[in-house]
Amino acid sequence: MMKNIIKIIAIILLILILLVGGLLLFISTIPSVPTHYTRIIKTGGLIEAKYLQFGPNHVTYQKEKGTELTKYFHIYYPQELEKTQKQYPVVVILNGTGILPKKYPALFQHLASWGFIVIGNDDPSTGFGLSADETIDYLIKINDDQNHILYHHIDFKHIGITGHSQGGAGVLTAVSHTKHQNIYKTAVTLSPTHEKMAHDFGWSYDLTQISIPLFMIAGTKGDFETKAVIPLEAMIEMYNKVPSSKVMMRRKDTDHGGMLYSTDGYVTAWLMWQLQDDIYASHAFLDDNAEIYHNNLYQDVQMNE
Repeated sequence: MMKNIIKIIAIILLILILLVGGLLLFISTIPSVPTHYTRIIKTGGLIEAKYLQFGPNHVTYQKEKGTELTKYFHIYYPQELEKTQKQYPVVVILNGTGILPKKYPALFQHLASWGFIVIGNDDPSTGFGLSADETIDYLIKINDDQNHILYHHIDFKHIGITGHSQGGAGVLTAVSHTKHQNIYKTAVTLSPTHEKMAHDFGWSYDLTQISIPLFMIAGTKGDFETKAVIPLEAMIEMYNKVPSSKVMMRRKDTDHGGMLYSTDGYVTAWLMWQLQDDIYASHAFLDDNAEIYHNNLYQDVQMNE
């Protein structure tokens, strides 16, 4: 009798373990960025709308073995690269906590469609800035490898970096005190972990050492976004510490998770301006008539160009 009860309990426990395991596996496959997000995100300006759409390039993806820290590198690039001698600007993407590249491939694809080589990795602790350095090391390596598709295609004078949440803190670390901090031409932070919290976690970025154009964006919805990760007063304080040219703004009615992709029209426009000298894109940010000043989807806009 007792043996039968133990056997039944063991079977029930096994079923529960399998169900929980299956649920966790299913959750891990749900994208953090909707596959067709470019079709559903609301825009409030012509420039924002243009650069939220897919660019003119077909995109190719490669997954390559990384280091112990990065695990794998995920590389997206314009398909035309395989038939040209051109060099392409690069965007390095740093993960937020728990969000690896397999959770947001649509974001990589979108940027690559606008003519960028886009690279990320599987580091879950990007706030320290270490995997950003290792990603640059890898780009240097493959650019000199005659057998690699990106051989001599990487434009090291036009490299940008972006990240969300912990990844945003990692961006600030990468451009303020890492081995390759001087290789970046511009940076974008999406809802970056605010300075005090970041430093408590050991992500010790130094805003006063940033010397490149910086675009900071956050949301206005939810206590996690507005009270924990990046309160407005903390964001303003961070913005004021940065000595380089800079822009900050907050998207209305957007929570922390949504900030990963909801402002992608302006993120892409910024990168097109900074890394591809796109004049039309620059009008979103330049002078008193900049589109971001007149876009009703955003507030708390500050700019020091």
